[in-house]
Amino acid sequence: MFYWKNTGDLKYLAIEEFNSVGVKAFFTSRLGGISTGSYGQLNLGLHTGDQREAVLTNRRLIAEALGYDYRDLVAGEQIHSNRIAQVNREDRGRGALSHQDSIPGVDGLITCQKNLPLFSFYADCVPVLLADPLKGVVGLVHAGWKGTLQRIVEKALRQMEEIYHCSPRDVIAAIGPAISGDHYQVDQRVITQFRSSFQNWREFSSGDGKENYRLNLPRANQLQLLAMGIPLSQIIMSDLCTYRDNHSFFSYRRDGGITGRMASIISI
Repeated sequence: MFYWKNTGDLKYLAIEEFNSVGVKAFFTSRLGGISTGSYGQLNLGLHTGDQREAVLTNRRLIAEALGYDYRDLVAGEQIHSNRIAQVNREDRGRGALSHQDSIPGVDGLITCQKNLPLFSFYADCVPVLLADPLKGVVGLVHAGWKGTLQRIVEKALRQMEEIYHCSPRDVIAAIGPAISGDHYQVDQRVITQFRSSFQNWREFSSGDGKENYRLNLPRANQLQLLAMGIPLSQIIMSDLCTYRDNHSFFSYRRDGGITGRMASIISI
């Protein structure tokens, strides 16, 4: 289960099932940093309109609280793709100090390197954290509606199988705070694409007026994890909604696009 932790003014979520098998996995809130205005407080996204020095200070603060050097963090560019990068020692620090230095064109990261923290950013999209403690492999996925449509979590798991010989039966997955189906309305154009690609699209969507639908992206990603063979008991779901909880989380949709970013962080 996800549970709240505090270090000074910083507030973040840890995951009990990951910690118990030697995996450090966290999801940050917006609380405890130095950013102000629409980006207050703990904005971790360098690709927002926030001041760079404030974001780097925020990264240093949360990294130190979690036992990392913020200069070691590894981040992808995040372009709403389904591309996954295999992260190695030489990637250490990519995206830590500059968004331009992020691993280009990817929305997922996987690694077997110990003490190499993967870092990914969110403000409504679905964070998916993956760990195979038997093979010593961890991963992060940034799944917005486009990534979910392109089955990015399935692709991440396939690459964990192909590269590291992981079995989905051994993988623990966590789906972190994201915009809930109650607050995520999409139009006919979007839902038509899901209808064409997923036979079970009704399990994660519902009608909301003549032309609109409610889309439950956390549920859609959970169904993909199950279809890949991860047991339901090994999928940890957060019940926290980034849109609804203005105090704890940034939300791109609620805040009109001018907002900060939370982050998921994982290492083994």
